[in-house]
Amino acid sequence: MADLKTFGVVLFEGFELLDVFGPMEAFGMLAAVGKCRVLTVAERAGAVTSAQGPKAIADFGFTDSGFSDCPPIDILLVPGGIGTRREVANKVLLGWLKDRAAQSEIVSSVCTGAALLAQAGLLDGHRATTNKFAFKWVTEQGPRVKWVKEARWVDDGKFSTSSGVSAGIDMALSLIARITDVATAEKIATRMEYEWHRDSTWDPFAKIHGLVD
Repeated sequence: MADLKTFGVVLFEGFELLDVFGPMEAFGMLAAVGKCRVLTVAERAGAVTSAQGPKAIADFGFTDSGFSDCPPIDILLVPGGIGTRREVANKVLLGWLKDRAAQSEIVSSVCTGAALLAQAGLLDGHRATTNKFAFKWVTEQGPRVKWVKEARWVDDGKFSTSSGVSAGIDMALSLIARITDVATAEKIATRMEYEWHRDSTWDPFAKIHGLVD
């Protein structure tokens, strides 16, 4: 794999702020030392309103043909947020995800972002997880996905899916460890003053939300 990775985050109206900016903070620190490029992409370039109100800027846009001026993305991340309830029916977005996932080395999601990957058919036959509070709705979007009820995040080949919101940071650090090394991920976690949950099976929220005994 090339030394310089492109980490690309998909934005849509109603995305969850921490789903995006938690992983972006971690990968941004990798970018600061010249080992990564970080970009954002949405259906149309420009301002995109989050679920919490503040806007983020999409660097690139895409079209209904699935092609855009967005450069190749090595590590693709799809966030969750209330907007996923609408976007699961967005054929433009789902088509773009299919096209880009085929070209990416790693495809990841945070929280209910897994619903978009599932609706695109990308997770069929794969193990995956998602936000435990919204587990029922998300899993309905992908009946052929092997949903894992108890997991902080799940890696299955090129696909990596995390539980709710803050779990995306743990997954992001695990992906950084995968493409660089554990020591680099540890340094980034330390600089973030973040206590990295390295055990992907650690998930107290599955029990809180009644998914496991």
